[in-house]
Amino acid sequence: MDSKGELAKVGLFVIIASALLIATVLYLSGTLSGNLTPYRTYFNNAGGLTPGAEVRYEGGPRIGRIKKVAPDPKDPTRMEIDFAVEPDTPVYDKQGTFAKIESTSALGENYLGLHSVVSSGPKAHPDSVIPSKDYVSIADSFADLGDMVTRLGPSAQTLMANLNLRVVEAKDTIARINNVLDEENQANIKGSLRQIHGILTDNRDGIRSSIKHIDEVTAKLSPLLDNFKVTEAKADELIQHLDKLVTDKRVQESIDKLRSTLVQANELTTRLNNLMDANSENLDEIIDNLRAVSDNMREFTETIKTRPYTLIRSSSPKPHEPGSASK
Repeated sequence: MDSKGELAKVGLFVIIASALLIATVLYLSGTLSGNLTPYRTYFNNAGGLTPGAEVRYEGGPRIGRIKKVAPDPKDPTRMEIDFAVEPDTPVYDKQGTFAKIESTSALGENYLGLHSVVSSGPKAHPDSVIPSKDYVSIADSFADLGDMVTRLGPSAQTLMANLNLRVVEAKDTIARINNVLDEENQANIKGSLRQIHGILTDNRDGIRSSIKHIDEVTAKLSPLLDNFKVTEAKADELIQHLDKLVTDKRVQESIDKLRSTLVQANELTTRLNNLMDANSENLDEIIDNLRAVSDNMREFTETIKTRPYTLIRSSSPKPHEPGSASK
C-alpha cells in the first residue's frame, strides 16, 4: 500500500508539473493571451523571426508575440507576419506606426519592433496591415560590402597606377626644384630680398606719400561717382521724356509731313536734273549768244565813251581819193 501511494503521489506531481510547464510555454508563446489585438505586416526578409518571438514597442519591454510567419499567398517573394499586442499599445492608423525587425544586441535574437511617428491619432483597426521597413542583416551588409569591394577592384588598380605615375612626376618636380634652389640661386634670392628691403627702407616716405595721395584721390572719387549717378538718373529721365515725345501723335504727324515734303523735294530735284540734262545744248547756245551780246554791248559802250561823235556821223569815213576835194 505504501509503495502504491508513493507511486500515485509521484505520478500526480509529474502531471501537475507537466501541466504547469505546458501552461507556461503557452503563456510565453502568447497562445493563452486571448485579449491581445491582432495585426499583420510584411517583410522581404523575415530576419529569422519565428512564431512566439517577442514584439516590443520603441525598444521597451515585451508587449506581444508573433503568431505566424509564412510566405504571402499573394506574393511569395515576401513574408507575412501575424502578431498580437496588448490592447493599450499605441498602434496608430494611416502610416502613424511602422514595424521593423530589430535586435537587443549584435548577438541577441531578433524581435519585431513597433515605432510611431505621431504622438496621437486614430488607432489601427484589429487585423489591419502595419507598414514595415525592410530588414538588412549583418551578413547581407558584409556581402554587399564584399560585392562593392570586388567592383571597385579594377578602379582601385587604375587609381594605384595613376598614383604611381603622379609619384614619379612629383619626384621629377622635386628634383627640378632642388636644382633651381641650389646654393647660388639661394644667395641670389637673398641678395634680391636685401635690395628690395633697402629700396623699401629708402623710399618709405615716398611710398607713404603715394598711399596718402591715393587715399585723397579715392576720397574725391566718391563724390564724383555720386554726381555721375545723378547725371545718369537725369539722362534716364530725359530719355523717358524723349520716348514720350516720340510717341506723341502730333510729333508723329509732323514727322510724317516732313517725310512727305522731303519725298516731294527729292522728286522735284530729280525732275530739274532731267530737264537740265535734256536742255543742256540749248542752254549752251543761249549762254554763247548772251556772251556775244555782252561783248557787243561792251564795245558799243566803250565807243560811246571815247568817240561820242559817232552817234552823229560815221566813225569810219570813206577813203579820200587823191586830187579830190575833201568834203
